[in-house]
Amino acid sequence: MISAALALAALLAAPDPGEMARRVQAFYERTTDLEARFTQTYEYKAFGRKQESKGLLRVKKPGRMRWDYESPARKTVAVVGSRLVQWEPEANQAYVDERFDASAMSAAVTFLLGKGSLAREFELSAGADGWLLCKPRKPDARVESVALEVGPTGEVAATRVTDGQGNVNEVRLSGMKRNAGLADAAFEVALPEGTRRLSMPGR
Repeated sequence: MISAALALAALLAAPDPGEMARRVQAFYERTTDLEARFTQTYEYKAFGRKQESKGLLRVKKPGRMRWDYESPARKTVAVVGSRLVQWEPEANQAYVDERFDASAMSAAVTFLLGKGSLAREFELSAGADGWLLCKPRKPDARVESVALEVGPTGEVAATRVTDGQGNVNEVRLSGMKRNAGLADAAFEVALPEGTRRLSMPGR
């Protein structure tokens, strides 16, 4: 009887995944721009090793996102509408894609822009310690599963994406500044003269 009561209490106390997803969507739908420090840990399953990177993330509606990596090597990845630029200053090169289809990005990323639907694209369940677990409803080699660490107001403190090969990409955010009025110019990447311009693979 006691164990049954404890199980019932645990069930009642468990967060509702649908409600968690709604909180996340609502938070980012009300966000016009944000800036945060990030720590990214990428685990390569086949090689049994991890790589940690740190930098600054900026996002602004509509359709602007910029990742400035500061360590272990400098790199900038910026998306403005259908234009994607990946600048690698230490290699003096940049990949430029003028036909980038941002709509093809998973809701695991687009929720930051207030787009996509977690509930529509994923089967949802609640994990421990405030994590929202998301399993794609349609097979996607890029995303086997997604976990979001959800705060009390719907803000996401961390994301953990596992791909079809078992690699794990975890991004933890800190020092978030929201709706501060980021300028559009903050997302433009001015490539220095002499930078080698390369086409994105497959183009």
